[in-house]
Amino acid sequence: MHFSDLFSDYSFTTILLIAFFSLLAGFIDSIVGGGGLIQLPALLINLPHTPVLTVFGTNKIGSLAGTSIAAVSYSRKIKFDFKLLLVISFFAFVSAYLGAKIVSYVPVDSLKPIILVILLVIAVFTWLKKDLGSVSTKSLSQTRQMIYGSIAATLIGFYDGFFGPGTGSFFVLAFVLILGFEFLQATAYTKIVNCITNISALIVFIREGNYILEIAILVAAFNVIGSFIGSHMAIRKGNGFIRIVFLAIVILMIGRYSYDIFMNNG
Repeated sequence: MHFSDLFSDYSFTTILLIAFFSLLAGFIDSIVGGGGLIQLPALLINLPHTPVLTVFGTNKIGSLAGTSIAAVSYSRKIKFDFKLLLVISFFAFVSAYLGAKIVSYVPVDSLKPIILVILLVIAVFTWLKKDLGSVSTKSLSQTRQMIYGSIAATLIGFYDGFFGPGTGSFFVLAFVLILGFEFLQATAYTKIVNCITNISALIVFIREGNYILEIAILVAAFNVIGSFIGSHMAIRKGNGFIRIVFLAIVILMIGRYSYDIFMNNG
């Protein structure tokens, strides 16, 4: 079988669009999260006859590949508290697994109004607080960081396994606001934890056969390219650049959820 035969069931336009949006998603996601807002809708639109759970699983495979590359890039520049990272990752892993198991039983749309309100608060707060994430403001003991970080990881990890888009942005904000990290440090931690939640959710999706291998390979390849470019740009340009991208992604998320709630259900 030739490599091109893998995609014989799809039009050239479909492949091109999925590749482009996967690259763009990887770029955005590696900087501040939120790549799923671009990648998941692109897959849903271009694979209209594919079951939603299968699209979710395919999307997770591609996201894991890109997030892993970003995590490696950040790990070379940022010093981690590995004890804290391990505790947070554990809770994120367990909750993401539970979210992925429950997704087939609970309508995803029921969460969207709640998420929209949270996003509006985040956008206003980030806009008004100009110095948010510009410097580290850590004043918590390691024990408190573990407790607060674990609570945040449980909530956000569950959301990632259950639905996913915007998970990275939620993690970044949680690390900045709750743990007092600067944006670059928060993004580095986010990439590691997001890898863990993706792996956890994928255990469920792959075990249940909810993925398309050839599309997952395509998404992963271009997501990796975008992640490589984005993570190196974020490291080079620093916290101010990341804050701007973060705010832009939150506004994009608000627009996306508003459309889903008020237009699609109208």
